[in-house]
Amino acid sequence: MTAVPPLAERLHAVRDGIADAAREASRDVAEITTIVVTKFHPATMVRELHDLGVRDFGESRHQEAQPKIADLADLDATWHFVGQLQSKKARQVAAYVDVIHSVDRDSLATAIAGYPLEVFIQVNLTEDSGRGGAEPEAIHRLAEHLEGAAGLTLRGLMAVAPLGGEARAAFARLRQLSEQLVQIAPRASALSMGMSGDYRDAILEGATHLRIGTAITGKRPEHG
Repeated sequence: MTAVPPLAERLHAVRDGIADAAREASRDVAEITTIVVTKFHPATMVRELHDLGVRDFGESRHQEAQPKIADLADLDATWHFVGQLQSKKARQVAAYVDVIHSVDRDSLATAIAGYPLEVFIQVNLTEDSGRGGAEPEAIHRLAEHLEGAAGLTLRGLMAVAPLGGEARAAFARLRQLSEQLVQIAPRASALSMGMSGDYRDAILEGATHLRIGTAITGKRPEHG
């Protein structure tokens, strides 16, 4: 059985893959932020990644993220919340993260207003209205709400490629929606898209923020 590569090797392999995709897209790799998603993994792994030069970390479960981030308060790090967020937990999350990638409704925007946060509008790219994310036709209204909310800086759009669908086509759709958004919110040009299995396609379509977990962290611990 082949041994699982250690953390540093996996990180370097992903960084090489990102650099290759950036070259293919004729883009500067420096304009792409890699967020290492550390949910289900211990604070010790975050410290090891920090020692390897990682500064952007992603979490998606409030009950896990809150104590973990508190334990890591001494690190020079930017914390991104990348999971679905309940309105009743929103203010608690807003108090300890720097960026929220999953704002998808007015009530959530209202709940986090007043905190110094960067935010992304999560867009639902599936036919299932029950999935997380704002419907494409609701983006502009939500953007106007966020642009007027105290403390918040709208960075752009976020999406997850639909399961079973073609990731590149989904990312191209998000890029088109982004081009429309910047007509009313010129600063909101960032694109949070691309995960472990599809980050190359995301980079080719203009991703500025990648959310990569397993390809770097390995599989979650058995007790996770």
